[in-house]
Amino acid sequence: MVYVQRDDQGRLLRVEHAPFEGMNGVLAVESEELHNWLALKEEVKARLDRLHDSDRELVRVLEDVVIVLVERGVIQYTDLPEAARKKLDERAVVRADIEGLCGALSRTDQQSKK
Repeated sequence: MVYVQRDDQGRLLRVEHAPFEGMNGVLAVESEELHNWLALKEEVKARLDRLHDSDRELVRVLEDVVIVLVERGVIQYTDLPEAARKKLDERAVVRADIEGLCGALSRTDQQSKK
């Protein structure tokens, strides 16, 4: 048995293994309703994870767009808000650090093979 909270229309809002404040019912663990709710919750989580991954990829795309616009003289770097410049600068430093570390790893790996 699990403890549940339902909205005014009877839809599941929350499910817990122990009683909690605001609960207004119980449900059998093997119930189809619970399994459907859990499956839907996992689907929502999977879609949110994909959206989050896409957000990270889009950030890189936007950085590249800004670089191209600045290099072509369409905008001046100083036209960007200070907060945006700061974030872009921080990311550029981190990327340069990572590239430096990767280069150091590559050199170390090559030396160990000799």
